[in-house]
Amino acid sequence: MSRNITMILRPILAILLGDSRLSNAIPMMVYVCVRGQISRTTRRESLLVGGQLFGGEGREALSVIRHSTDKSVVKEKMRATFEYRQKLVHDPDATSSVLDVFPRFLDTPGLIDQDFSMMLGDDVSERFLTQWPSYFKEKVMAESKSLPSSPCVEELRASFDPELTDDYGWDSDVAALLLLLHLLPPTSRGHKKTAKISSTLVATHLLRFVKEGVSLTTFLEKVDTRQPFLLCIGEQRKNIQRFFIVVDHKAIPCDDPTSVAAFDRLFKAHFVFSLSYNEALSSFYTFIQTTIYNIDVGNTKESPRVKELRARLLREP
Repeated sequence: MSRNITMILRPILAILLGDSRLSNAIPMMVYVCVRGQISRTTRRESLLVGGQLFGGEGREALSVIRHSTDKSVVKEKMRATFEYRQKLVHDPDATSSVLDVFPRFLDTPGLIDQDFSMMLGDDVSERFLTQWPSYFKEKVMAESKSLPSSPCVEELRASFDPELTDDYGWDSDVAALLLLLHLLPPTSRGHKKTAKISSTLVATHLLRFVKEGVSLTTFLEKVDTRQPFLLCIGEQRKNIQRFFIVVDHKAIPCDDPTSVAAFDRLFKAHFVFSLSYNEALSSFYTFIQTTIYNIDVGNTKESPRVKELRARLLREP
């Protein structure tokens, strides 16, 4: 076994061996968002996770996960090893290796949703998929009329007009998310003087588009950020054939080829892999977290702009 593989597997094997005496139903400590980012130190009471595997059973499950061709078996074993996977992602010395230890995230759809639901429950997991298209999308579109006119904003607004033909624009769901980003632009933090970044530039931290036929391997080699973003592949922006969540130079495929479902998984990846929000997207993600998913409302630091926008969008007409 190579030195690199040994370093990757050592933390997870230590967890497996160390937890062999624990019972099969133990409290799972969920790590919460503090000051707009995922915290590894603040914990809260959470759901009970039953049927967890440790010790020899855990090592056997890890082998099954790596080699099984039955996706239902993979999902079952991933569920049974959730507890020590969470310990792994919250270990600052091992977090970057989680996709190497659990490579099935890269070829088995649904694993991000499964872990997120185990952390926060099915009701929370389903909120964006149900509330964005039925309520928030139209509210954001209406609120965007207050934005100063610019070529980018006008192009995004045009995505909502079925009579306009734009071969270069996004579909209406992506357009609405990008308008939300314009409503919650990045702000300077602390006392350091930082150059103001435009919302258009910040959008590249949220999603990127490449044409069908471009080498995915070559693209991933050039990625310059660790924070997850959405990779959209297709012939046109408004007609995406494939979505991937890019994390640590690896691409996790989205099984549902819709922009709403893809963004839902992008958001969840921050929790599942214990990753902080990109600083330029902090207000945007914090709004999504507290206003749509209703996660840690009242316990997460929000900017005045986030609070004001939530109040306007939730105000009854």
